[in-house]
Amino acid sequence: MHQIEVAAFGGPEVLRVRHVPGPEPGPGQVAIDVAAAGVLGADLVLRGRRGAAEPPYVPGTGVAGRVSALGESVPAAWLGRRVLAEPVGGGYAERVLAAESGLIAIPDAVHEQEAMALLHDGSTALALLDAAEVRSGESVLVLPAAGALGSLLVQLAHAAGARVVGAARGRTKLELAEALGADVVVDYSEPGWAEKAGYADVVFDGVGGEIGRAAFERAKSRFAGYGCAGGNRADIPPGEGRGVTVLGIDRLSGLAPDRVARILREAALGRVVPLIGQTYPLVRAAEAHAAIESRRAIGKTLLLT
Repeated sequence: MHQIEVAAFGGPEVLRVRHVPGPEPGPGQVAIDVAAAGVLGADLVLRGRRGAAEPPYVPGTGVAGRVSALGESVPAAWLGRRVLAEPVGGGYAERVLAAESGLIAIPDAVHEQEAMALLHDGSTALALLDAAEVRSGESVLVLPAAGALGSLLVQLAHAAGARVVGAARGRTKLELAEALGADVVVDYSEPGWAEKAGYADVVFDGVGGEIGRAAFERAKSRFAGYGCAGGNRADIPPGEGRGVTVLGIDRLSGLAPDRVARILREAALGRVVPLIGQTYPLVRAAEAHAAIESRRAIGKTLLLT
């Protein structure tokens, strides 16, 4: 089978294709034939600097696919089922192992690619919405509104009855945000964008840096910083909340199977549509990383086998 390895710390070029024997499940494990593997910003961060993983290693923390083999003590009912999982030893591979205890069944009405796009970002979007306690009639500013997670926040806040302001870069992304339910859109690459966005009861910031700081200044009640697409998180010193409740992503760490199941149900009912902007064959993982780093990517990026 093919798998992708990070051969050394560096840019996308350090991602190498390797041909290796397919793994066999041990006790309590299943083997999954991967249909789609998700690409997270954390994959790029870990690839580029020393961290928890030392090369060579297989990146990726989530897959969607079909159970193809069972280890000892795993119920036979799992064989052949479509599942989401956080694999053992990385997800950029054609076949992976996962603990049976962590499997999440994919509803019949949801495609594997859609399910993969919702595994982490969908769970986090629900957690952010719950933590911020978004209510009908409130105003909500989301940035980037055409990102994998931000696009879900736009839809969920709109469904909750909020007035949604979507901020993104470029006409294409703004049009996508409008199509997903944003009532107003603003381009945060233009001068005066924050004033155009106006004040909002709740701000969800996944950009960080100076843009995230400007977004924080527009928050009237709650601010949730969940990412740093701009390179760094928004600089908000302790005690500078101005009466605004600041919700950090650290409060939302870890995958919650109940939230994944919730967002999958919403997708099965057609109430949430993940924004999958681009897909790449697994063996072109380096191109996928390069597209995200260059800010060409829209929404979620997936690797397909």
